[in-house]
Amino acid sequence: MTTLFGGLGRPVAVRTAAVLTLGLAAVALLFSSPARAATSACNDPVTSVPSGPATVSAASTEFGRVLVVGSGADAGCSLYLLTSDQLHSLTGANFACGDTSLLGGTPCDTILWPALLTDGAPIAGPGVNPTLLGTVTRTDVLAGGEPVQQVTYAGLPLYRFHFDEEPGETEGANVFDPVTSPTGTWYRVNASRGGPAPGQAELQLETAPAPGLGPETVLAATMDNDFTTVAPDGVAFPVYTLSSDSGHESACQGLCALDWQPVLTWQRPEAGAGVDQHALGIIVRPDRTHQVTYDGQPLYLFYKDAWIPGRVGTPGINGAGAQGPLDGIFNTIPSLP
Repeated sequence: MTTLFGGLGRPVAVRTAAVLTLGLAAVALLFSSPARAATSACNDPVTSVPSGPATVSAASTEFGRVLVVGSGADAGCSLYLLTSDQLHSLTGANFACGDTSLLGGTPCDTILWPALLTDGAPIAGPGVNPTLLGTVTRTDVLAGGEPVQQVTYAGLPLYRFHFDEEPGETEGANVFDPVTSPTGTWYRVNASRGGPAPGQAELQLETAPAPGLGPETVLAATMDNDFTTVAPDGVAFPVYTLSSDSGHESACQGLCALDWQPVLTWQRPEAGAGVDQHALGIIVRPDRTHQVTYDGQPLYLFYKDAWIPGRVGTPGINGAGAQGPLDGIFNTIPSLP
């Protein structure tokens, strides 16, 4: 069911430093929207150390039971994790959303995705597992390198999103973000066990250019579903299979899964026009997330395919033929005639 595009043969590599910087004009476009309120609690930037401990609570949503800010002016605001922040625990590298991850000079962790800070041990509100709450000391959030404590859940830092203006908004859910360094995906946070709460995955067909081959129509995953300021209907990104996956298991773990991010779902994935619903399935990864499969083969997103319409990058199929673990090859799934 897959098509092999030869000639690339690139080894999988995780970027630890490539920082994407855009012009101020691009920032103005990204931050401007007629529907956006002038100010609100949920998208207030981080400017100082809080005066007390943060409270984290849980709320029932279409993503399942997920984390929200539990008290104060931000109560009810959506909380997110970034998959590529795992690089910090795996290698000791800087967090992917930091003051060096810039959009036209705008820092990721204070304005774009304000870090959830606390003064003292965070408090577990209703529905939150207190054993999963923790903190990490960061010196890349406030000006001057002042040490602050950011709240973590199951080891991953928690953030709000600049475009969530009111409690209950989820513009940051499932955003495949090319601005963070390295590229990662923003998810709501599962309240019971931590980790991503992706909601229901959607698979569709998408036509995009492949280097040296021209436009190709391939199976794609819909992401950025609620990011209405730049993508009212979501963005479709090509998905890939790995030839060394076997027995409905993924050979792409650890650092590999940062470059080749598993396509995740909370429940049975939904098939769009031209996609066989019966071919879609699920496997459970070692971290207990549910990865989407097609004809039994786990599906992945490639970090170099991430883009934001009209703002950052362009669509493309950039990972076909790349080398993966155990001498495997990553390939797209072409549409059938």
